[in-house]
Amino acid sequence: MPDSTKAPNERAQALLKALIETHIVEGQPVGSTKLAKSSGLSVSPATIRNVMKDLEALGYISAPHTSAGRVPTEAGYRLFIDTLIQTKPIEEQVMSQLREEIDREVDTNQILKSASSMLSNLTQLAGVVSLPYQKPASITKVDFVKLSQQRVLGVLVMMDGKVENRILQLEREYNHSELEQAGNYLTEHFAGMDIYSARTRLLDDLEVMKTSLNDLMTSVIDLGKEAFQSNKPQETLVTSGETHLMEYAELSDVEKLRKLFEAFNEKRDILHVLDRCADSDGVQIFIGHESGYDVMDDCSVVTAPYSADGEVLGVLGVIGPTRIAYDRIIPLVDVTAQILGSALKSD
Repeated sequence: MPDSTKAPNERAQALLKALIETHIVEGQPVGSTKLAKSSGLSVSPATIRNVMKDLEALGYISAPHTSAGRVPTEAGYRLFIDTLIQTKPIEEQVMSQLREEIDREVDTNQILKSASSMLSNLTQLAGVVSLPYQKPASITKVDFVKLSQQRVLGVLVMMDGKVENRILQLEREYNHSELEQAGNYLTEHFAGMDIYSARTRLLDDLEVMKTSLNDLMTSVIDLGKEAFQSNKPQETLVTSGETHLMEYAELSDVEKLRKLFEAFNEKRDILHVLDRCADSDGVQIFIGHESGYDVMDDCSVVTAPYSADGEVLGVLGVIGPTRIAYDRIIPLVDVTAQILGSALKSD
C-alpha cells in the first residue's frame, strides 16, 4: 500500500508519469537510463535511480523479479489516472466512424452490439455493454383454442397490447369446455403477473395442491405450465473482442485466460462491476483488485454509463490488462457512451 502521508513531489510525479507512459507503450520494465531519456528532465540516471527508490518505497512502482527496471503498481496507475494523465482528443475520423456505425442500426440490440464491437475494434480490448433493463409485460387474458386432437393454441394477451401465441403439444386431448374453464381460471388468478412469475406461482400451487387436485385443476395446471413456459431469458450483456486479450503477455497464462473467458461466458461478475458504475458521473475506472473479483486482478475496466431522455439505461466499457493506453481509451469510452445514448433517444 502507498504511504498516503507522503505524496511524491513534482519531480517524482513527472518521472512516474514518464515511467508509466513508457511501460504502457513498450510493455517492459523501465530502467533509469531509458527513463532519463523519456522524461525530458535534465537529471542524471543516478538521481533518477534515487527517485525510483523513493517511488518504490511509497508503493507506486515495483521491481519484477530480478529486473533492474521498474513497473507501475495498481497504486501507481491510480495516481497516474487521478492526477497525472493528459487525455488525447479523439480524431474527427474516429468520431465520424463511431457515429456512422452506431447510428446506422435501427434495432436496439443491434445498436448495442455495434457499440460493443466498435469499442473493441478501436481499442483492441474486450468491449462490453450492459443491456437496458426491460420489465416483462404483465398478462391480462389467457385463452386456449383447439387446433387438433392434442394440439392447442395458447393465446396470452399482455398489458402492453402485445399478443403471444404459443402452440402447445399436449399429452392428451382437451375438449372445448375444459379449455374455456382453464383460460378463465388462469386469467382470473394470474392477470397482472408476468409470465415468469405466473409459471413459478403455478408450480408452487401444484406442489401445495397435488394431493387434492380435481379434473379441472389438473387441466388448468397442465395447460398453464405449457402456456407460461418462459422464453429464453433476454441477454443482459453484449461482449465483443474477448480474443484480443490473448495478445497481451500479462494475460497469457492459460489458467488466467480460462478463468477470464469463463467470466465473459457467465457474465455475472462483469455485470456486477458495470452496475457499480450506473450512478457515476462520466468515466469510472477499476484497476486490478479494485474490481472486487479475483478473475480481474490483472485487468483494468474502463466504464461509462449511457443515458437517453434523461434516464441511465446501462453501462458500457472495455476490459484489458492494466497496461493500456488510458489517455486514448478514456475519451473513447466517454464519447461512445454519449453517441450510444443519442442513438437510443425517443423520437
